[in-house]
Amino acid sequence: MEPLGENAIRASFINCSKGEARRINLPRELSELPWGDLDFLGWRDPGAPDRGYLVTQRGEQTVGITLRVPQGGPRSFTKTTMCSFCLTGHPGSGVSLLAARKVGASGRDGNTVGAYMCADLACPLYVRGKKQSALVHRYKESLSVEERLARMQGNLDEFLDKILQG
Repeated sequence: MEPLGENAIRASFINCSKGEARRINLPRELSELPWGDLDFLGWRDPGAPDRGYLVTQRGEQTVGITLRVPQGGPRSFTKTTMCSFCLTGHPGSGVSLLAARKVGASGRDGNTVGAYMCADLACPLYVRGKKQSALVHRYKESLSVEERLARMQGNLDEFLDKILQG
């Protein structure tokens, strides 16, 4: 992913108002992020742990979505769970159910799309082996890193398509 500045990130959000996008707490030190290892930029808001954000490229467009932990939904697990994007297994609360408001009238009516994701939204780093899950017994895959990255991108695209179906 190409490095993005604050203005580009804030302008990318498709499922919130411009005012909400201005109030989002962005990651610190944007220039120091490992952009070359990111297929998307994901982060959780340290001041509001029930909120997360994801920004990616779709063709020539930068697309950002806001995410929330659904009210009353499970916030942690006692078993090993798997991220639906990168298929990394995590123990305990390493995976969270996060929901994104749909765009358009459907989103204004309160409709959302949810997925179980790495709680820290660092999927690209897990796939590349730059970050490790706390699992003692990791799953072994025969796919190459490039194939796993393509699978992750396909899963993300499918999720974004559902959000865009307003």
